[in-house]
Amino acid sequence: MVTTQAASTSEIRSHFPALERVHNGHPVAYFDGPGGTQVPRDVVDAMADYLYHHNANTHWNYPTSAETDDLLSRARQTFADFLNAAANEVAFGPNMTTLTYHVSRALGLTWWPGDEVVTTELDHHANVDPWLRLLKERGVTVHKVRMLPDSGQLDWDDLARKLNRNTKLLAIGAASNALGTVTDVANAGALAHEVGALVYVDAVHYAAHQLVDVKALDCDFLVCSPYKFYGPHLGVFYGRQALLETLDVPKLAPSPDNAPDRMETGTQSHEAIAGAAAAVEFLASLAPSGSPRKRLEAATKALHERNQSLIETLWAGLCALNGVRLVGPPPDVARTPTLSFVVRDLPSAQVCEHLAQRGVFASDGDFYAMTVVQRLGLTDQGLVRVGCACYTCEEEIERLLSAVGELA
Repeated sequence: MVTTQAASTSEIRSHFPALERVHNGHPVAYFDGPGGTQVPRDVVDAMADYLYHHNANTHWNYPTSAETDDLLSRARQTFADFLNAAANEVAFGPNMTTLTYHVSRALGLTWWPGDEVVTTELDHHANVDPWLRLLKERGVTVHKVRMLPDSGQLDWDDLARKLNRNTKLLAIGAASNALGTVTDVANAGALAHEVGALVYVDAVHYAAHQLVDVKALDCDFLVCSPYKFYGPHLGVFYGRQALLETLDVPKLAPSPDNAPDRMETGTQSHEAIAGAAAAVEFLASLAPSGSPRKRLEAATKALHERNQSLIETLWAGLCALNGVRLVGPPPDVARTPTLSFVVRDLPSAQVCEHLAQRGVFASDGDFYAMTVVQRLGLTDQGLVRVGCACYTCEEEIERLLSAVGELA
């Protein structure tokens, strides 16, 4: 484990075997982190150790089953530290989308025609379509708050107009996975709570770059995905304990009725949960001392400062290239180290194919934030998206700029 106060980028990179990959004679630079980061050895080791030495189902009277129970209990506490929640407020599932559909169906049982849900145009559709489903199933009205295309930010006046006494829930993203925009969800949640609505926060992109604090956000529900912050594919769900105890979720009759177990249908991926907890512990290891939460705070702060410097260099370099159009907020506005852009009139897939030939791996398309791309008028072309992670270095930024410059 890294134990220095501010682990250097080279120290961090030594934990990621994927960075040893070479493509077309170039060391691979992974700028595809917003779609899923690379994984350190500690994460894979934790998953392998569980499968090799502790693999069992839960709640039985023999050692490996007891060890599995203990692993799941410790993982809940690890994510409680990560979210600033209680361990009995943390549940696991296959992914954020499935968890959100699960919760939306449960909440929808208590809603009727005339009830309203508010979503936003900035959001990934995983935090839009599960609520839209209730329009079909329950006759619930679903509103969508506008995005301001010029700034890539939420239209706060429109949000205030759409929230009213009929609003049952505000579904809002803490950060845009397409543009990097960070939204003040604490303020948005306060507006929703004023009219008696619940608040459901998609923190999938946010949690990779800012440490989540469900108490400060004052949200009722929150979801994130460890594969966006150096873990395996998994979904993690937070819900206020009082709500989890009463939420009418689909469940089997013999399964536990206490929170958070009642949120988890069927046998979970124990190895993925082990790996996800190891990813949080890896992040905490980048700071040397203090409680797990304090170490996570220190590590997140250090990584944010480094990535802020990288994103400023990247923004300035792309702005200097003729034919490149950047979208979303500039670096001096609250944002994550994720940028999206287009190059002339080239399809984003063609741009990313060119970058890949230079060993620069980036994502193209709409990233399931389809409404964002529609509002920008780029449905046919799509966006090129690049994101900085804990292992991104300055040399990789320069290689990215050089490869884009060949097209621009």
